[in-house]
Amino acid sequence: MEFDLENPLTHLQDLHSSDASSLLLIESDHMLSQSYLHSLQASPSDFAVRRDTISLISHCSSNSNIGPHFSYLAVNYLDRFFSIQGVPQPKPWVLRLLAVACVSLAAKMKQTDHNLFDFMEQSNEGFIFDPQTLHRMEVLILGALKWRMRSITPFSFIPFFISLFKLRDPPFLQALKARATKIIFIAQNGIEVLEFKPSVIAAAALLSASHELFPIQYPCFRKAILECSYGNTEEMLVKCFERVQEIVINGYERGLEMEERSDTAANVLDHHFSSSESENTFMPGRGSSSLMNRADKGGKKRKVMAGYCKNQTVRMSQIQQC
Repeated sequence: MEFDLENPLTHLQDLHSSDASSLLLIESDHMLSQSYLHSLQASPSDFAVRRDTISLISHCSSNSNIGPHFSYLAVNYLDRFFSIQGVPQPKPWVLRLLAVACVSLAAKMKQTDHNLFDFMEQSNEGFIFDPQTLHRMEVLILGALKWRMRSITPFSFIPFFISLFKLRDPPFLQALKARATKIIFIAQNGIEVLEFKPSVIAAAALLSASHELFPIQYPCFRKAILECSYGNTEEMLVKCFERVQEIVINGYERGLEMEERSDTAANVLDHHFSSSESENTFMPGRGSSSLMNRADKGGKKRKVMAGYCKNQTVRMSQIQQC
């Protein structure tokens, strides 16, 4: 069975992927170490190694056609590996081997045939890894991750949080999920939200997406998430929400910068959803809570979101009140 990032526990008969409490019990096992987060913040070299390896993963994923979600999974493997083993010296062949191995492992989780060597032979760097070398790197990654390849990611919590919202129409649900997914993809390129649990990132991304697409319903969505007993404090959610809003405002510049080097997961997602996008009306939200006040800060966000909202089919008048 192909691994599904939204249902990572489907291989366990005694657990249900829809059971958020089961996911919450084990999501901490997939968190990054504080020392790794500190090194990314304090060391420009470590930050550059991560950035460049993610670019290689994105390029390799695009050529191997594994899709944006499994490209995200490959980067998740990379972060967890760096978190345990430490960030290596910036040697090009090491970074490329790591990128190829992470993509190869993600492709195996997708259970699809893939041939990464044609891509490597066409690369300008001239690094061609034999199967034995690639296999040894895969085993090294597997050992560091303790064979926990069914990563708990923000996507694992999206269905649970969406179920709390009173949106009955599939187009609205699809638009909300698509926008939250795009935010999660973009956020992975940087380090702003790496310190938060996957559940918190998912909740913050959905709140940001709902504020952009459904501002009238946003207070209801915010209340539903804050009142549910999913184990995270309002303080952590507010902090993560602030980071997500910064990503929404400024993250596109980083995303565009990375797209100049390679196709990112977020860019691939744009093409994936382009066939179902059309016009939308964007309306500013109202409210006095801390989350809403932070969401309304600055006119730059509205300018950024204008490019996205103009392509979405959402009519505010058709959304039922909570």
